[in-house]
Amino acid sequence: MLHLRAICPVDHTDEVLAALKQHPGVTHIVLLRGAAIEPAGDVVEADVAREATDVVVASLCELGVDRNGGVTLEQIDTALSDAADRAEQDAPGEGADAVVWEELLSRTGEESRLNVTLLSFLTVACLLAAVGVVTNSPVTIVGAMVVGPEFGPLAAIAAGMVLRRWDLVRRAVTALTVGFPLAMAITAVAAIAGSYAGLFDRDMVLAAHEVDFVFQVGPFSLIVALLAGAAGMLSMTSAKSAALVGVFISVTTVPAAGFAAVAAVLGEWDICVQSVAQLAVNLVGIVAAAALVLALRTRRGRVRDLGRPLADG
Repeated sequence: MLHLRAICPVDHTDEVLAALKQHPGVTHIVLLRGAAIEPAGDVVEADVAREATDVVVASLCELGVDRNGGVTLEQIDTALSDAADRAEQDAPGEGADAVVWEELLSRTGEESRLNVTLLSFLTVACLLAAVGVVTNSPVTIVGAMVVGPEFGPLAAIAAGMVLRRWDLVRRAVTALTVGFPLAMAITAVAAIAGSYAGLFDRDMVLAAHEVDFVFQVGPFSLIVALLAGAAGMLSMTSAKSAALVGVFISVTTVPAAGFAAVAAVLGEWDICVQSVAQLAVNLVGIVAAAALVLALRTRRGRVRDLGRPLADG
């Protein structure tokens, strides 16, 4: 279940309560009159079955609560209550299949911002991939896959395309088009420094074959990217976040970027081009599959207007 808190003007409180009471998936309704200071108003709290959340939030937004007050949602890990059990049973559908669209937009919007944190993780992941390349270490390559934060912006592009949130698409594309070149450039500088320091040389890298899969682009590169994109979007829309780890370690986006940087430093342009192609195939495949999954899920239920731009920051 999800815990909902709504701050609403006092003249809308009765309408908000009525909207919550009429849905069978809502329980534990609490009213705190005059408790809200900024914005001023009453505070209404309730626990909502996940499969009912989107409809409930839509009804509150139709009352203008999102404009004149505020609505927040948070996950409930444990609820010991017969009333909560009845709400989940009475709510139509299954919680695992439900998509909370505001939650998806908030999550993808947050993870697609171009900021120091995203750039730092992407750079560290590329550096790890480069270390895996020069040391012929598949384990280090896998570590780079897990550290890489690129799925957030890719999921944001898919969500923005399906929901026609072009502000979200622009933000995510900016994060990727700035983040990857910057991370690759820093990795190239580090590779130059490592080469001059005698940590590795051209023959050492070319003699290693355990990590050649990183740049060997082929039909299975696209197949794996499509499957990973589908699994990733299913994970994000069904609150099965544990599955995202499998997505991270199944595609070679960040490793391909790191290999491309090392290959460019060594003058191996054929490998560099193949690595960039691998990167492109993975990016396109993930977005395409994620968008398809989300488009299919939107057809299974009514999706309200989600056209409000995301806040910058």
